[in-house]
Amino acid sequence: MDQRALVERARRGDHEAFAVLAGAALARLDAAARLIVRDRELARDVVQDTLLRAWRDLPGLRDPDRFDAWLNRLVTHAAIDEARRRRRRVVEVELLLIDTPLPDASVGFANRDQIARAFERLAPEQRAVIVLHYYLDMPLPEAAASLGIPVGTVKSRLHRAVESMRAAVDADARPVQAPAGGIGG
Repeated sequence: MDQRALVERARRGDHEAFAVLAGAALARLDAAARLIVRDRELARDVVQDTLLRAWRDLPGLRDPDRFDAWLNRLVTHAAIDEARRRRRRVVEVELLLIDTPLPDASVGFANRDQIARAFERLAPEQRAVIVLHYYLDMPLPEAAASLGIPVGTVKSRLHRAVESMRAAVDADARPVQAPAGGIGG
C-alpha cells in the first residue's frame, strides 16, 4: 500500500495504518531529534511526543502527500523546544568500544571530535538546519517548509552555522600560546 493511502486511512482513525507510517519514519525521526537535542533519552521523548501529536493532529493535515515533511517539521520543532529548555544541561556522550585500533584512525577521530564540539556550540535552530539539510538530505526549500520559515532564513541560518563551526574548528586547531613575560612574569 502506498504512503498516501496509509495517511488517508490513518486520518480516519486507523491505528494500524498510523503504526506503519510511524514505523517507517521512526529511525529518521530519532536520528534527527538526537542530533538536535544531543541526548539519546531526550530524543526518544521528543519522538514519542511528536508521534502522539502527529496522531492527534493528523485529521487536520491538508495534503497527505506532505506527511513526511509535516512529520519532520513536528519533530524538528519539538527537538528545538527541548534543546532550548535543556540548554544548560550536561551533554552525555556515548563512547563506542573499539576492539582493534585502525591505522590513521586518530586523525578521523580528532576531526569528528572537533566537528562534534563545534556542532554542540550551535544554537538549536542552527543545529536543526544542519540536520535537515546535511543529515536528512533535504533541499533548502523543503527544510524551510519543515521549519515553517522562509527559504532565505534557512539559507542565512545554514551559512551562519557553517561559518560558526568553521571558526570553532579553527580555534580548536590553533596552538595555545604561553603568556608574554614567561612564567610568573
